Amino acid sequence: MPLSAPVARDPLHRRRIDMCGYIREDGLWDIEGHLHDSKAYDHETRWRGDMPAGTPVHEMWIRLTLDDNMIIQSCECVFDNHPFPTCLNAAPNFSGLAGIKIGVGWMREVRRRVGGTRGCTHVIEMLSQVGTTAYQTFVAKRRVKGEDAKNPFSDSDNKPFMIDSCHAMAADGPVVKESWPKWYTGDDAEGDVAVERSAE
Repeated sequence: MPLSAPVARDPLHRRRIDMCGYIREDGLWDIEGHLHDSKAYDHETRWRGDMPAGTPVHEMWIRLTLDDNMIIQSCECVFDNHPFPTCLNAAPNFSGLAGIKIGVGWMREVRRRVGGTRGCTHVIEMLSQVGTTAYQTFVAKRRVKGEDAKNPFSDSDNKPFMIDSCHAMAADGPVVKESWPKWYTGDDAEGDVAVERSAE
């Protein structure tokens, strides 16, 4: 269902983010992101001169290679278009994300390693979507292979990172109750979770 009809308006800025997940022939996984910003009007900047409408203001790419445990094996970042000459200096720093496990709190570690002056806010914004894209990629591969398409972390001893990440994934809601009963905390929860909740 589309949004309601807007009032008369003129376009100014457009941001596009594209995320794709791949299974590699060596058994690892690639998650790639592409960010593209442009203005709908001609303008000029001190560093790039004339910028006709539609010219990319930002255009960044990132690729994370993961193993089956969602641990980052390598990270490559490329800037095709950027507002300042020094932006390029940040791209190599993202290789320092190798070794991080995508899961609960992983973006805190991303910001610790490449936040602030070490990184790029636009690339970090893309990375915030990598976890969901990686999860969807893992599930898609299991469906293609005819394997159980449940959450690949359902048997983990650690709480899956998507629980309590949004309304649908509330720990006391029906989705978690059906898909991850071990982590369900509703009034009718059973076992250890119920005991822990009653002790709070």
